[in-house]
Amino acid sequence: MIKLLAVGLLAGALTAPAQAAFTSAYTDINLDQCLVLDSDDFGSAWSCPGYKGYPLLVSEGDLRFSLRYGFNIDNEPRGQTLGPFNRLGPKLEWRLTNAMGRWMPIATIVRYHTADPETGEDKGQILVVTQLVEGNTCHIAYIDALANPDANELAREAADSSGDFDCASEEVETIGKFEAW
Repeated sequence: MIKLLAVGLLAGALTAPAQAAFTSAYTDINLDQCLVLDSDDFGSAWSCPGYKGYPLLVSEGDLRFSLRYGFNIDNEPRGQTLGPFNRLGPKLEWRLTNAMGRWMPIATIVRYHTADPETGEDKGQILVVTQLVEGNTCHIAYIDALANPDANELAREAADSSGDFDCASEEVETIGKFEAW
């Protein structure tokens, strides 16, 4: 009986799908290391290194930055930004899953530093979670990095559950305590 139970458990383990795991990889956002695509009095655009060649386009206009991703970047919606004037943090966290048998990016997390509208000085820090789904790449969550001591973990949880967000019809979720604006 014990032998049959062990054989049954082994067979079940061999046929059960592996649980998808998640991990992070990091790339720098250093515009000095990026290729300038366009620049004029109204803004600039750079092509920057992404995770293992994953295309990343950084744009700035009206003192606001935005990021666009993907191999069909021209078919993606325009980059999103935040309302307040802002700048990007120095690192981009790529959330990866091995659900398809190899590590693939499914989302990113980037820290935006936002300015006080009265003084123009740095005031807030927002972690922006962006899902990476071809034709449906967009911001899915905002986490106030100064108001939440566990902001990075909240952002990773949001990133790891990405993929089902409908960019055309759903509102970006604010997670945790939010006092940034």
